[in-house]
Amino acid sequence: MNLATLSASYLRARPLQTALSLGLLALGVGTIVAALLAVSQLEARMGRDARGIDLVVGAKGSPMQLILSGIYHLDAPTGNIPLAAAQALEKNRLVKKAMPLALGDSWKGFRIVGTPKAYAEHYGAKLGSGRYYEKAMEAVVGSEVAARTGVGVGARFTGAHGLGGEGDEHAESPYTVVGVLEKTGSVLDRLVLTGIESVWQVHETAHEPADEEDRKAREGDREVTVLLIQYASPLAVATLPRAINSKSELQAASPAFETARLFRIVGAGVEALRAFAVVLILAAGLSVFIALYTALEERRYDLAVMRTLGASPGRLFGLLLFEGMLLSFIGALLGFILGHVFAAGLGAWLEAAQQPAVTGLAFRIEEIWVLATALAVGFVAALIPACRAYRTDVSRTLAQG
Repeated sequence: MNLATLSASYLRARPLQTALSLGLLALGVGTIVAALLAVSQLEARMGRDARGIDLVVGAKGSPMQLILSGIYHLDAPTGNIPLAAAQALEKNRLVKKAMPLALGDSWKGFRIVGTPKAYAEHYGAKLGSGRYYEKAMEAVVGSEVAARTGVGVGARFTGAHGLGGEGDEHAESPYTVVGVLEKTGSVLDRLVLTGIESVWQVHETAHEPADEEDRKAREGDREVTVLLIQYASPLAVATLPRAINSKSELQAASPAFETARLFRIVGAGVEALRAFAVVLILAAGLSVFIALYTALEERRYDLAVMRTLGASPGRLFGLLLFEGMLLSFIGALLGFILGHVFAAGLGAWLEAAQQPAVTGLAFRIEEIWVLATALAVGFVAALIPACRAYRTDVSRTLAQG
């Protein structure tokens, strides 16, 4: 009978203790793996969405809120800024590229973003069907929007005031879908894009001007929500944000700084979760140790008989050590499966909430270190019982029965 068969037999003989050890280890490993997958994928997604954007300019308020609303479309904007101020900033010699966005409406929970075609080109978007918008009230939808709503080229819809789709619909100003974007893996997948003129028209139609003078006055008061800026030179890093923030109506926020701050905040919670998972793994190791040590006391006579039948001390040592490693391996394997299932469940929840998705099908190289840690815990837990098995006194044990 080989080590694997013997170990499996002994583990089956103690189902409750074995299940407790496996459960603790699986929960610990699963928690770490799920946190690892979720955080790494969200970091990669947010890094991809912010790539090439050096500065976000908007209304005064929270810099974090400005970044979350202007780049990731996860929060309400801080307000609007005058179109004239945005156009003046676009002409600044320190600005290489500026992309204005007009926010405020949504459709079925997906945000309608008024922006030039350059915004889609920034993310390398390609049309899956149709064309880009060329005139007011034409729209292009992201791949996720098209998949979840079933709209295609030629479909018409009306936006609702507010970013959650809970406001009044602008029934008098319907959009026509003229294009559907291919999947980009970026924030574009969850957006409805249209020209800024469309956003202005929707809100100006809702409040008809009294006369021509009133119409011109409203055109002069037009606003955008944010301006996404790419620096023209390294000098801009030091001077442009300070110059913008000195103006009372504008605020500049750095995506790199605010995103790092966000993940420091999130990271504190993730670290606490990982610490809890480590405690579970250590508890599992203690459970393995207790199980093997208790089993050793119960099996001392059996081990002594094995010695008389020709089993060497090294074989007994290997038997106990193998049991500990086998428990750890099975527990870690269950934990990996559990962690990926947790990540898939989180991804489904985020997708239902129309947020950046997480997949449980991804794999991180760090998971190998988690496996190594789990096996090391099993090895250490089994070491003392294995050493005692190695030093079994055959004659005394047989004499005691």
